[in-house]
Amino acid sequence: MLKEFREFAMKGNVVDLAVGVIIGAAFGAIVNSLVGDVIMPMIGAVTGGLDFSNYFTPLSKAVTATNLADAKKQGAVLAWGSFLTLTINFIIVAFVLFLVIRAMNTLKRKEEAAPAAPPKPSAEAALLTEIRDLLKK
Repeated sequence: MLKEFREFAMKGNVVDLAVGVIIGAAFGAIVNSLVGDVIMPMIGAVTGGLDFSNYFTPLSKAVTATNLADAKKQGAVLAWGSFLTLTINFIIVAFVLFLVIRAMNTLKRKEEAAPAAPPKPSAEAALLTEIRDLLKK
């Protein structure tokens, strides 16, 4: 049973999947940083510092706080601003991934479209061609 598990774990597909998951996690961190540290601050600068993440609607009369963290401590709130912020982040992340995949596909198509060098004739074919050329003279 241990031998079968080792064979399963060492198959190419399992190792490829593990590498893909690790690279995907690292790429996700890069894209999240791009969104959180580069794109969202630019959107905030354009919109005058508008930050949706602190917008909420109180669901009980006990909630009197003006920021989301304190309001959640006081009672039930509908944190629609956080949802809107995460939705915008998702759209930006999906668009960035689309651009990356599109660029990769373009590069792949260029590689496939590059004409391959014609295969070199075998030694026998080269010899026969040489003999033919000599007979023509």
